[in-house]
Amino acid sequence: MANDPYLLEVENIWKVFAEKDSVLHMEDYLSGKDDVSGQVVAVRDVSFKLKQGEVYVIMGLSGSGKSTLIRCLLRLIEPDHGHVRVKGQDVMAMGLKELTEFRRTQVAMVFQHYGLLPHRTILENVAFGLKLQGVKHKEREKQAQEVLEKVGLLKWARHYPEHLSGGMQQRVGIARALVQDADLLLLDEPFSGLDPLIRGEMQDELLRLQAELQKTMIFVTHDLNEALRLGNRMAVMKQGIFVQEGTPHDIVMNPADEYVQRFVQNERQVYLLTETTEGKSKVSHVTPLIGGKKEKIAAGSGR
Repeated sequence: MANDPYLLEVENIWKVFAEKDSVLHMEDYLSGKDDVSGQVVAVRDVSFKLKQGEVYVIMGLSGSGKSTLIRCLLRLIEPDHGHVRVKGQDVMAMGLKELTEFRRTQVAMVFQHYGLLPHRTILENVAFGLKLQGVKHKEREKQAQEVLEKVGLLKWARHYPEHLSGGMQQRVGIARALVQDADLLLLDEPFSGLDPLIRGEMQDELLRLQAELQKTMIFVTHDLNEALRLGNRMAVMKQGIFVQEGTPHDIVMNPADEYVQRFVQNERQVYLLTETTEGKSKVSHVTPLIGGKKEKIAAGSGR
């Protein structure tokens, strides 16, 4: 729907993993009954919405359900209940052919493990999605070269993945997602396997690209500093549910419960140390993207 202000709408998503002989009855979960023995609720009644150009961070400990959730959005894992709409289209109602086209053109995913094809050059890796879309050879090479230039890897176009460092390979993964010109980017802990210095550089790169391209992103991480740095809004996930959702500043300064408080306690101390001095607010070091630009959040500003 053209007038819909939200690019992505997620409503009441559930995913339950059941043992082989265990029968899933979603109506029991929806009515609030206790969890069934032999079944694990990975995602429990999660809802959220994203506007065009937002960077939405989902963070939580391992096993909290965050990676399962984003895979449910494009049905790499089939949800057991709920709705996912992208630009008004109901992803849950798509047939196999329509779903394949949706994955190729409207959504792109960057995984923690780069998944590059070792026998193909960097240029061929980036252009591979366009090849699946049926884009002609010259045009897909041109588009791939343009994106490689954006991520600073054009001179490596004819090399193979084995010649690149981990950070460079991750940039190839991002380039491969960007070349599809998808409406929605899903990034599942893409920088968690990198050294701290390279990780910081990749965050800088993502911020720069976002300021230029204004993509809508969901970024999954277990790292609070990364979440605070990248997100317009964020959600903290535990045992399949969103414990708290809001701006990075609000979550740090007003944790909803003890779980969130433990997550943010060190960052909260930094905020408190930089609060009002002689009647003037000092600026926190956290600089998330607001409207595609870096904007410093003043401690105590209430944003």
